Amino acid sequence: MADPAPSPDTPITPSPPLPSGLTYGPTLHSTTPERLGMTFDTRMLLAVSSSFLCGFTLGASHSGHLAAMRFRAENAHRLPVSQPGWYLYHKSKNYYKAREGIVVGVRRGVHLAAWTSIFFIIEESMDVFRGTWRAGRTLAEMEGVDELDMRDMHKSVELQRDFWSSTGAGMVTGGLWSAWNGFSMVTAARTIRLGLVVGAAYGLGQEGIAWVKNRYGIGEEESWIYKGAKNRRGRKEGQELEEAAE
Repeated sequence: MADPAPSPDTPITPSPPLPSGLTYGPTLHSTTPERLGMTFDTRMLLAVSSSFLCGFTLGASHSGHLAAMRFRAENAHRLPVSQPGWYLYHKSKNYYKAREGIVVGVRRGVHLAAWTSIFFIIEESMDVFRGTWRAGRTLAEMEGVDELDMRDMHKSVELQRDFWSSTGAGMVTGGLWSAWNGFSMVTAARTIRLGLVVGAAYGLGQEGIAWVKNRYGIGEEESWIYKGAKNRRGRKEGQELEEAAE
């Protein structure tokens, strides 16, 4: 059964005002790009993959070098005296080096990828928390966001994607790293300060890239980098045509 229509004499309670820049009801979807112009899952996948690759490369190269030196020290008293013996010696050393390097490289890569994902999760969580707080979320209604307009909430979250969240994420990650390793107060303070500086630099770098993209971007499909490469290719083709005509 349909609800009865409200009486004309029923007073209408005005909605509480929202922060500046936000409105009730349907609004246009924000066209502000996310961080680095990529969604969170894309950024997370790229960051975890690149950090694992860096950790694996550094760990494998360092541990492989140490393994080769250890193998040479352990067999210094029985060096081969013939050409087949030297062949087997280097073959065994390379096998020992590769085995140690791969194991340690995978361990270091997973370790670095895990801490990188922690930083990105904290950064995204701070963006969402600050955005929903700006959209009208209160401490009494922290369990959900059903009371908020989804479009206004999305717009406010996009407005909060700045270097402050990256700075806070760097500080929190530095604190977690210090607690995980059991650092002293002095070392922990230095690590947190380093995380603050690195997070601020990363956030400002993102804003710089966004500014350059908005300043020199050509639409959504063609960037200023692609335009420059296309212009260089066009000039090269023009020179080739002129040389062929001569």
